[in-house]
This record gives sequence, C-alpha cells and structure tokens, in this order.
Amino acid sequence: MKLLMGQRLKKARISRGLTGEQLAELCHINATYLRQIEAERKTPSLPVFISLCDELKVSPTYLLTEVLIENELSNFGVLSDLWQSATPIQIQIVTAMVRSALEQL
Repeated sequence: MKLLMGQRLKKARISRGLTGEQLAELCHINATYLRQIEAERKTPSLPVFISLCDELKVSPTYLLTEVLIENELSNFGVLSDLWQSATPIQIQIVTAMVRSALEQL
C-alpha cells in the first residue's frame, strides 16, 4: 500500500505515541499547520520538514519514499549528509538560495 508523505508522517507520529499537538509543540509549529501537512493540504518548509524528521526519528527518505523516484533518493541522501554537516549560517544561506531558485521555476 502506497502512503503519501502526510500519511507516513501521521503513522510515524502515532507510532512514537505523540499527539499532533505534542509534535507541533516540539517542532515549534501550529497544530493546525501540522494537521494540514498530515492531510496533504500543505507542504512543510524545509526547516519544518527537517524538524519533523528529527523529532520523529525518521529519515527524510522514509517520508518521501512515494514522492521520489529511486535515482532521486540517492541524490537526496547526499543532500541530507551535506545538510547535517552544515553550520547554521550555511543552512540559512542554502535555504534562501533554494527558496529563490524554486520561486524562479
């Protein structure tokens, strides 16, 4: 059975024994926003996505399995490794660059 990102997120949250409100608080987001992400009505920003992965102790690949094709998964692993080794200022710069690039597409 294929699970979309929001469904995988909810499944991981429940398996960790967390309510939506608890996870939202841990990630410093609004519980309504979390419910919208789980319902596939909103897409989390990259910092929120990383926070969700961290708090749920799941890999980004787990949440995005149905979204990414196999080749993209290996590229995502490289990006994830780079992201984890980046300094906070590097993360801010890269986030701004990616956001700007995506707005141009």
